[in-house]
Amino acid sequence: MLAVLLIEKIVSLFLILLAGAALVRWRILSSRDSRILSLLLLYLLMPCVILNAFQVDFTPEVGGALALAFAASILIHVLLVAGNRLLKKPLGLDPVEQMSVIYPNAGNLIIPLVTSMLGGEWVIYTSAFITVQMVLIWTHGQSVLCGEGRFAWRRILRNPNMIAILAGIFLFATRLRFPGPVDDAITSLGSMVGPASMLLTGMLIGGMDLRRMLSHRRLWLVAGLRLIAVPLLTLALLKYSGIASLLPGGADVLLVTFLATCSPSASSVTSMAQVYGKDADYASAINVATTLCCIVTMPLMVALYTL
Repeated sequence: MLAVLLIEKIVSLFLILLAGAALVRWRILSSRDSRILSLLLLYLLMPCVILNAFQVDFTPEVGGALALAFAASILIHVLLVAGNRLLKKPLGLDPVEQMSVIYPNAGNLIIPLVTSMLGGEWVIYTSAFITVQMVLIWTHGQSVLCGEGRFAWRRILRNPNMIAILAGIFLFATRLRFPGPVDDAITSLGSMVGPASMLLTGMLIGGMDLRRMLSHRRLWLVAGLRLIAVPLLTLALLKYSGIASLLPGGADVLLVTFLATCSPSASSVTSMAQVYGKDADYASAINVATTLCCIVTMPLMVALYTL
């Protein structure tokens, strides 16, 4: 049942991607117009997703499950960053490829999937993975893309995504909730993340030579690492480390974390590549290829997890 729901939701998002490509192919918009959408995703929609995810009632059970999700997310990201350090030279991974392997589409894709399959109350556990990823993507990820060894902490802490993370944690811990109209506005904006990210990717693809893009041999190496190697490593960690037994229902909570690691390369890699002057076309090609392939790989990985 989960596999079927996964396939249906992924296909629906891919149809939105095709709509974005059609806008460019029919010359209604140009691929350059996607930069505006990139900025909206990075600086408005994702902060709303983060804030909305923390707007749940605090209970000891939720707190314990959230702590488990945070612990697993931190451990997974540490292993991925360490693995990247070991493999980037032997495999010749460039900055866009490194980012595409390490960072999955956890916010843009997994939140809509988790909401559809498990219900809105499970999104809080997705926020743990997103929070860890957001911190790393604006520190480690920014360093990878810019080639800078030192982090611009002031710039990072002033970033709307970082502010949203800190505000969300504060609101969750203090049990403060947004007033109705504010909550509705934030929820509405956050719900646009999945469609907006697919439109962005589609617009970039609409301006490309698809045959040339998909014939790039290194693209499939990155796709294999992102969709097969990383999920299998995570599966072994979650199933055989005993971490799920630390909490009643821990396996269900960690399923949300596992879904995030099985997802395609992050759309935000494309957005950040545009902002920092890297190869956004290649990043978009990786995102599209992994999105297509995950229609098959994600249900298979979830089936392995539930065995």
